[in-house]
Amino acid sequence: LKDLEFVKSPTTVISSLGKPVTLQCKLNGKGSEDVESPDVIWLKDGVPLEHAENNQYQVLTGSNSRTIISTLRIEKVQLPDMGYYKCAVLSGSNETFSDEGGIQLEGLPHFSLEPYHMTVVANVSFSLHCAAHGPPEPVRVIWLQDGHPLNSLSDPVALSPSTLNLTGLNRTSTFSCEAQNRKGVASSRSGTITVLPNKPQDVRAVEITQSALHLSWEPGFGGIYQIVNCSVQAKHSGESIIAGPHQLIHNQTVSMPRSSHIIKDLEPHTLYAVRVACHSSQGPSDWSPWVELRTKEGVPENPPANVTAKLNGTEVLVMWEEPPGKLNGQLQGYMVEYSTPATQQVVVNTGLGTEFAINLSVPLSNVSFRVCAYTGAGQGPWAPIQTLTLNVPEMGEFRGPSSPPAFSWHWFYVVMAITGAVSIAVFLAVYVAKLRRKETRFGCYTQYFSPRGQVSACNSRKEARMNSLGISDELKQKLQDVMVDRHKLTLGKTLGEGEFGSVMEGLLTQEEFVLKVAVKTMKIAICTRSEMEDFLREAACMKEFDHPNVMRLLGVCLQTVESEGYPSPVVILPYMKHGDLHSYLLYSRLGDCPVYLPSQMLVKFMTDIARGMEYLSNKNFIHRDLAARNCMLNENMNVCVADFGLSKKIYNGDYYRQGRISKMPVKWIAIESLADRVYTTKSDVWSFGVTMWEIATRGQTPYPGVENSEIYDYLRQGNRLKQPPDCLDSIYSLMFSCWLLSPKDRPSFESLRCELEKALEDLPDPQDPDEILYVNMDESSMELGAVGGRDPTGRSSPLCLKGLESVTTVEVHHPNRYVLCPQHETNRTLSDSMESLDMPVSSSTATLPLQSSCHSTPNRTPTVELLEDRNGSKKMPWQ
Repeated sequence: LKDLEFVKSPTTVISSLGKPVTLQCKLNGKGSEDVESPDVIWLKDGVPLEHAENNQYQVLTGSNSRTIISTLRIEKVQLPDMGYYKCAVLSGSNETFSDEGGIQLEGLPHFSLEPYHMTVVANVSFSLHCAAHGPPEPVRVIWLQDGHPLNSLSDPVALSPSTLNLTGLNRTSTFSCEAQNRKGVASSRSGTITVLPNKPQDVRAVEITQSALHLSWEPGFGGIYQIVNCSVQAKHSGESIIAGPHQLIHNQTVSMPRSSHIIKDLEPHTLYAVRVACHSSQGPSDWSPWVELRTKEGVPENPPANVTAKLNGTEVLVMWEEPPGKLNGQLQGYMVEYSTPATQQVVVNTGLGTEFAINLSVPLSNVSFRVCAYTGAGQGPWAPIQTLTLNVPEMGEFRGPSSPPAFSWHWFYVVMAITGAVSIAVFLAVYVAKLRRKETRFGCYTQYFSPRGQVSACNSRKEARMNSLGISDELKQKLQDVMVDRHKLTLGKTLGEGEFGSVMEGLLTQEEFVLKVAVKTMKIAICTRSEMEDFLREAACMKEFDHPNVMRLLGVCLQTVESEGYPSPVVILPYMKHGDLHSYLLYSRLGDCPVYLPSQMLVKFMTDIARGMEYLSNKNFIHRDLAARNCMLNENMNVCVADFGLSKKIYNGDYYRQGRISKMPVKWIAIESLADRVYTTKSDVWSFGVTMWEIATRGQTPYPGVENSEIYDYLRQGNRLKQPPDCLDSIYSLMFSCWLLSPKDRPSFESLRCELEKALEDLPDPQDPDEILYVNMDESSMELGAVGGRDPTGRSSPLCLKGLESVTTVEVHHPNRYVLCPQHETNRTLSDSMESLDMPVSSSTATLPLQSSCHSTPNRTPTVELLEDRNGSKKMPWQ
């Protein structure tokens, strides 16, 4: 064909996803009927389309002319089909192209540029970019920081592509953008901007000695994150460390707040280069520039070499060579010390010369001499003393270096015998003291070593019991302080019961008093020696815990159970008056009379748990089951971390069973632990964040509406717990940092504790305690009296009302209930309140006046709280 020309080109088609699209082009040419038509090729964005559904046909328009029509059809158009299209034909060596058309899809915006993870330096400006496209256009973008919008659609920055310019961050944040057109809204992926500290400044030497450099520096600003430690590196000046860290002569981490460090064991008079980088919980800063420092001069390492002497008339010529090895400075000269029968110990400075003539008054007199070199730091070691004996005028005879006096073996044996005797006596004294201390613990009577070798009956019973278990001797030794005789423990009523065990009241008889305790019994049988050793080894570890916010193990009993091969373990713990934290929070919100817990109390609960977990993490102990239900409240409203180690199998219904192996608290477990069952301190940090959320929501279940089996996928998609309505921004920021995807990016418990303590200090003073009307209820004695008063027997009044004119006696049938009187409530009697709680009132009960069971003065709103009080006195919750 000749004179090829496109008379119709593809047009621009605007469609929607999944709809059919058709493009067409038309080509005219001249030629006879027997000439074969050329193929029309379709190109998308300049690239030929392969396997395209191309329908081509020709129409004869005259004797020697024809029209070729090619149609491209896409049955269900998709996003990859968007672009520019045109037709082309090849005729010999000629190419003919149509004009371009295109396919555009209307729908939700799609992103070509999204935020990504990056690190920035605290308070240093940077920019983020986001681009989204239609059609339909225009597309506008809203930026979000940690889920909170930063701009509105009417702002100039909202038009895509959008650039967000930030003057700096002082905390790690997550940024994303939402793109909107008239078809709807689409969300981009999230990018975490990690805030790192500025590099240290003013790296300098405070003091320089021959073998040490005392450095100091100013740590850079780390935003809201405290500088945890700094790394100090040193190398020989001029050497590169590109080949690897083996070029470093010093690489050490220094804990803050100390911002100084001493580099020791250096060589004198040597040039070194040092640098510093500091770390926060978010990561390390950049290194400071290398600073070159030179150590001070030292003395020569060795004495002068090849010291010789010869007689020359009445003179003795002493000669030597420069000291071998390191001079440790700049050589200043040599010192010669000599003596003769007529002259005693003359010291002469010879300068840099290597020979010296000693003038003798008597030619045949003897002479002793020695030589040393010196630098600016002082004299080096002396060469051995040499003596020139002049018996013959022509010959000088050397006497070798003077020998030290012979070693006396007699005194060596005496000293060794005395040392051995003292060591044996000290060992016996320590051993007897420890034995006496062990024998008198937990109520065991004492019968010390007698001449016949008898031991206490207490130790005999313990030893017999442990021998029957078949455990190792090493573990037996550790358990001497842990095991408690079963007959010293009296069990009381059951406080709670779960799937794997129960908790009971108990009394532990000690030397001169009886201690109220909580006793945990396990329903799971221990069937093998290995399981028993694991259980007892955990007990020995827990016995060493000593922190006010960590539940301390008092001891372990082993009681025999019929039909079981091994005894059943009984764990003895301190009695916690107010039970677990989750129940306390739940009752404050969902009890019969709800009460609002102040923010000070909630933040204090979080701070107590952070202190306890910091202690455990410093002990290299991983909790693996941190949650509000596993934290206990004592009589002073202090929180203790509990249910670790021995209690890790006592779970409740908040667990998702994974296979047949174990139950897992999936809503509290870190995402990496869900994936591969690896637990670290940073996985405990994740659980602590969830526990903070429980406290902030006053006992709500995490991830409401999400099934346990869906949690892992939910977290993988980037979802996290939302900020509670009345939660402080600073507290939620701490929670969110606990749920960062990478464990190394999460804060340490030390950092969390510091931030929570600061938040607690910044909160205003709590409500005046005088405005709180507090009622304690005890099942044994129910006399009414003034707040803080005592009954005639001397015990604290179990029920205290302020502002009431008459008193009554109440019989309590629900001792574990939390009853909180509604605020602003008047014209009710105490008996009405009891009936609303299903708490029967005895027949001898007197009705209180109708003014109010929650009496208040004008402009004051008191609160009545009925709490179980087994020990008598009661304090305000924030005390």
